Amino acid sequence: MRVLVTGGVRSGKSRHAESLLAGEPAVTYVAPGPVRDDADWALRVAAHRERRPTTWTTLETGDLAAALGVDGPVLVDCLGTWLTRVVDDAGLWEAPADEVAALVAERTAAAVAAMSGTVVLVTNEVGLGVVPEHRSGRLFRDLLGTVNQSFGAACDEVHLVVAGRVLRL
Repeated sequence: MRVLVTGGVRSGKSRHAESLLAGEPAVTYVAPGPVRDDADWALRVAAHRERRPTTWTTLETGDLAAALGVDGPVLVDCLGTWLTRVVDDAGLWEAPADEVAALVAERTAAAVAAMSGTVVLVTNEVGLGVVPEHRSGRLFRDLLGTVNQSFGAACDEVHLVVAGRVLRL
């Protein structure tokens, strides 16, 4: 089973994704986002950690392809933070869009190819709002849309979460 769970901020995506694996005795929870020194971010991370069963293992890494190759069920939360880490680590926020897109496409293809077994991926839907004012926001929105399409095509199911409600696409 491979499921992509998408939706807006605070829509209930993570809770829904976690519920899909609730019956599993052990899960590898992959946190692929950037490491931040931010009090608000630390509170969000702590809330997610407290919700997870103690039998789940947390793996904090930007190497999504390797993380998706581990044995047993995997939950990735989230592709948006992973994308931020990829672009941050490469220092490409101001690079030409095609250079950034090529790097992201390469990393996405490797991660999709590594998917097997039970995988639940969480991602953000950011393409339903206004066009971002700043270049970095437009770049992120466009790249994440492409990433989401790639993972969506590789998954057996896509779930859209809105206001805590789940729509299976």
